[in-house]
Amino acid sequence: MRHARIQSSFDPATSTVTHIVADPITRRAAIIDSVLDYDPKSGRTSRASADAVIAHVREAGLAVDWLLETHAHADHLSAAPYLKQQLGGRIGIGAHIRQVQGVFKSIFNARDMNTNGAEFDHLFEDGEHFHIGEIDVEVMHTPGHTPACLTYVVGQDAFVGDTLFMPDYGTARCDFPGGDAATLFRSIRKVLSLAPETRLHLCHDYPPEGREPAWETTVAEQRSSNIHVHDGITEAEFVAMRTARDKTLAMPTLILPSIQVNVRAGNLPPAEDNGVRYLKIPLDLL
Repeated sequence: MRHARIQSSFDPATSTVTHIVADPITRRAAIIDSVLDYDPKSGRTSRASADAVIAHVREAGLAVDWLLETHAHADHLSAAPYLKQQLGGRIGIGAHIRQVQGVFKSIFNARDMNTNGAEFDHLFEDGEHFHIGEIDVEVMHTPGHTPACLTYVVGQDAFVGDTLFMPDYGTARCDFPGGDAATLFRSIRKVLSLAPETRLHLCHDYPPEGREPAWETTVAEQRSSNIHVHDGITEAEFVAMRTARDKTLAMPTLILPSIQVNVRAGNLPPAEDNGVRYLKIPLDLL
């Protein structure tokens, strides 16, 4: 079996990991969970993180076919449209993004927004297969954190988004619209039914003091030592823990700007009649 070549980079401002996944023979590639830099104090976007990805792709002589999102992120803005402009490729996400769009179209009164996923180039269904070069990719629908979360299984590697974190940090929160702790538990068990040696590539890491950021673990490690869902934890125990923990968590710093952009496939809202684009902050709603 041909193995994908994986290059990952950590963005310390958002604790996000972007993965470049390539077929070493055909040199076709996918970019998973890219980051557009955003300063919430000034409202300015910038592209240093995305430009670093572009530089690596070009230096490695890769051709990008896919710009993949594991879900509509609430903690960083996607750089997928900029990467598409510079490198090509199709922007893909789970088909249940339609449900997420429906919720946030109402919250932000976003009249320009579709609720049929039309902003994306491809909507993946559970069990669908596609290719990066000649390497097969299987799509697993793994909801719970959000309704549209996906895991991309590439041979012995799986890109799990926010569904799981490093074993010492645990699992994703489930208190966003459409999130559900019981659903997340079942999705995690689905991921952990993969072969024990399967490498799990994460979208974030929030390391405790004294540990450097890390974003690769295995099914076996998660089953033995994940603090929230190691083997032996029941669904009821997990739901009780996750529900109680979520009540203590603050909202992510960038949730309001990022979700408005990411449900539009990384596109900024349309300019108003003065030529300026605006992000909305709904008051006393969330």
